[in-house]
Amino acid sequence: MAKTRVKAKAKAGARGKVRTAGVGAGVVLAAVLATGAASPAGPAGPANPAAGPSGAADGTPALLGGLVGGGLDGQSARWMRASAVFAQAEGARKPRAVTHDPTLVPAGARVRVAQKVTGQGMEIEAEVHGVRPGHTYGVHVHTQPCGAAPDASGPHYQDRKDPKQPSTDPAYANRHNEVWLDLTTDDKGNGRASTSQKWHFRQGEARSLVLHEHATHTGRGEAGQAGDRVACFTAPFISGAR
Repeated sequence: MAKTRVKAKAKAGARGKVRTAGVGAGVVLAAVLATGAASPAGPAGPANPAAGPSGAADGTPALLGGLVGGGLDGQSARWMRASAVFAQAEGARKPRAVTHDPTLVPAGARVRVAQKVTGQGMEIEAEVHGVRPGHTYGVHVHTQPCGAAPDASGPHYQDRKDPKQPSTDPAYANRHNEVWLDLTTDDKGNGRASTSQKWHFRQGEARSLVLHEHATHTGRGEAGQAGDRVACFTAPFISGAR
C-alpha cells in the first residue's frame, strides 16, 4: 500500500518522544469509526487486545502497530481505542467530536485515538482523516470534556501543574510535561502522530484531545500555545498503572 509520509515538526525528546506522519490515501479504518465507539481496556474493556476488531494478528491494536518496538513493551499493558466523526454542536446536541472551525476540521472528518499504559508509562497515538490537506495542527490532551464553546475543554493536562495559569512557562508547558501530538496532514487531509511518556494520567484529569489552528510554540511567554481550538474529541483516557 502506498503511503505519503510527512517530516516530523518536532524532534524526539528524552522523556516525551513525538513522531508524526501523513496517512496514505489507501488507509481503511475499522467500521467502528462510523459510530464513534470507544473501546477502553482495563476493568471495563477486553483483557486481551487481540479480541478487538482493530487488532493486528499479534494482538497489537492496528493504530499503535508502529509502536510495539518501543521501551514500554515486554510487560502487561492496558489499551484504550476510541474514534468518532466530527460534527458541529447545535443546541442541546453535544457530539463527542466537535468541530469549532469547519474550514480546518469539516463536519464528517474523522479522529481516532489509541493509548497503551504499562507500569513504566504510556504511549498515545492520534490519527485524523479528512481535515485540511497540508496543514499543521497543534494537538494536545486537555483536562475537560468537549463542549459547544471551544474553551470548554479546559487547559492542557500537565504532569507537574504550573501554579500560574494559563501556563506559558517552558518549564511546565513542554512536550515532556504535557501530551503534544502536533501533526501535518498529507494531500488527502490525513495525518498521524504518536508520543510516549514516563508518567501516567491522574484519575479523571485527562478528558479530551484538542486540535489547534497551528503548530505549538515553545518560547518563553508563549510555550504551549497553538492558536484557536478548532476541534475537540472527548476521549476515555486511562489513568494510572494497574
